[in-house]
Amino acid sequence: MKRILMATTAAVFAAGGAQAQSEEITIGILLGFTGPAESLAPPMAGAAEAAAREVSESGLFLDGTTVSTTRGDSTCIDAAAASAAAERLISSENVSGIIGALCSGATGAAFQNVALPNGMVMISPSATSPGLSTIEDNGLFFRTSPSDARQGEIMADILLENDVNSVAVTYTNNDYGKGLADAFEAAYTERGGEVTINIPHEDGKADYSAEVASLASAGGERLVIAGYLDQGGPGIIQAALDTGAFDMFHLPDAMIGDTIEDRFGDQIEGSLGQVPGSPNAELMVEIGEANDYDGTAPYAPEGYDAMALMLLAMQAAGSTDPQVYKDHLFDVANAPGEEILPGELAKALEILADGGEINYEGGSAVELIGPGESAGSYRQIEVVDGEITTVGYR
Repeated sequence: MKRILMATTAAVFAAGGAQAQSEEITIGILLGFTGPAESLAPPMAGAAEAAAREVSESGLFLDGTTVSTTRGDSTCIDAAAASAAAERLISSENVSGIIGALCSGATGAAFQNVALPNGMVMISPSATSPGLSTIEDNGLFFRTSPSDARQGEIMADILLENDVNSVAVTYTNNDYGKGLADAFEAAYTERGGEVTINIPHEDGKADYSAEVASLASAGGERLVIAGYLDQGGPGIIQAALDTGAFDMFHLPDAMIGDTIEDRFGDQIEGSLGQVPGSPNAELMVEIGEANDYDGTAPYAPEGYDAMALMLLAMQAAGSTDPQVYKDHLFDVANAPGEEILPGELAKALEILADGGEINYEGGSAVELIGPGESAGSYRQIEVVDGEITTVGYR
């Protein structure tokens, strides 16, 4: 895989740098189009593609260079499949960067096995495991969603502010689930809450009555489910409702989406939750409508922002070489500079071309902090009249 990087780098330098590059570059979009969070992937991909299209159609990107995209399926939970998809993007599609992956385990595998050895930049819109904050990345890994270390704190605050002082917790048995469950338990108990039980569940089971029996036996005012909305999470909810064990839930980010709302509606009335988001996401509605995706779907604004930041960093660097533009991600994402909102990528490209500075806010109010991750803000939700409703931002 290192030979791929050497060949690509040599070609860039032989061409004389960014101003002599080919007239089109390709960015890979590596998401879990199949698997336990597959319903989240299409709007995330649509958002990333919309940002690429906006940059390309402006005619202002690197002397008129255009941007195409190609998709790869990380499957969310299959490390081998995620790595194979990433390798295809680099070796066969000759991408200049990768947006993804969706889930934390697939992201870590694709990055460490493929992107890192090949010197490729990856920006994930949705991989939130705290473990990704400490991986050796040579400055190549970024994310536009915040770490679950912060989500755990936000979740604890929401529950305690709503006078929920004891909870049972179940988590999908992988890096994402365990990382979030542990971060939440630490924050919640430190603030005076009680976690009665904290146990894993496996995805793909037909019956979760045994897990729910253990959770019910331990007790708690609500059940926290750090799972996936297209896999074990709904099974846990259904078993809890069927047995009367719980009828109030707390839903972290990967449990929030239309499929939960459509399936359970007012059966989970009053349930709470949170997902990365900011008021800026409302600016994504029109962009989504114009590009046939839901602009405010979970992680769609982060998908748009991941692509925008990657391309703006290239513009600032004057190069599509990952080894060059990786050092400009922080520059375009953070102050100082003119604030850039969704739909203003042409304006940002022009400012950078003229030697100016930008502070990209985007759809998620992104601010990069070391090591390469977003400080993050969260959209707080409540199920009201059977619908997932935004009640505030944090």
